Amino acid sequence: MRVNWKKIIICTLNVVLAVYLVMAITSWNSPDKGSRVCTKVDINISDSNNAGFLSAAEIKHILEKDGLYPLNKPLKAVSPRQIEEALKVGPFVRTAECFVTENGHVDITISQRMPIIRIKSDRGADYYLDDNGGILPNSKYTSDLIIATGNINRWFAHYGIAPLAKGINRSEFWSNQIEQIHVLPDRGIELVPRVGDHILFLGYLPTSRNKNVSYREIIAFTDRKLSRLEKFYRYGLSQAGWNKYSYISVEFDNQIICKRRSAEEERKEEEAVSDSQKPEKKQEEAPVEQLTE
Repeated sequence: MRVNWKKIIICTLNVVLAVYLVMAITSWNSPDKGSRVCTKVDINISDSNNAGFLSAAEIKHILEKDGLYPLNKPLKAVSPRQIEEALKVGPFVRTAECFVTENGHVDITISQRMPIIRIKSDRGADYYLDDNGGILPNSKYTSDLIIATGNINRWFAHYGIAPLAKGINRSEFWSNQIEQIHVLPDRGIELVPRVGDHILFLGYLPTSRNKNVSYREIIAFTDRKLSRLEKFYRYGLSQAGWNKYSYISVEFDNQIICKRRSAEEERKEEEAVSDSQKPEKKQEEAPVEQLTE
């Protein structure tokens, strides 16, 4: 069989020409990356409007401090990996992703560790716990979180208070109603509500040295106790009055124990109400300033 070398050579040249044309067109339509600069930096932070620590300005400051902020830098000098590693070092960053787009932008996406409770122990410690029980350092953060006080060490904060806070936050009613958790010297748990002049006693948390077991049992414990308390609030205190009792305990599953306010406490409250109803001496009104953000 005779080989037609002429046809083979023509076909080969056609293939080479086609590849050349594709590469040339791609090159013409895509400017050299080495000569392009970053024209925009997009910083996206999850939950930035919901009890978060981080802002885009803080992310920019972190990168500028390390000389990694990419705006107006040549794209060939931008290292997404270095940017991600620099951001992950921060105590409030859970994950960080960075990539360069075709139009010369740099996109940075951050997910942050979300605080769920503030710890202020009787030993002087002051820090936050995130939604996984991790410890976050104290900062300028001032959101209206529940505060836990009293006999709390790091272990009990991680294995006891964190799942308790998660259990409370599972209920919209109780997350809005509870303002403080207090741990007694024997680690009994008291709750201080926003409405009502009384203390709620839950009992003792079923902690375990196994984190998963501890979380599961404490959340179930919290759901059970708060469900009973919510029914008592709706059908008991709403009828008896929010300030009739000074102490309400649901330590035992088959009963709710209430301590009535003393006659002296009731008398003082009546006096306070009476005084508040007296006409106040009219004072000169203070000047009002109108501020615009």
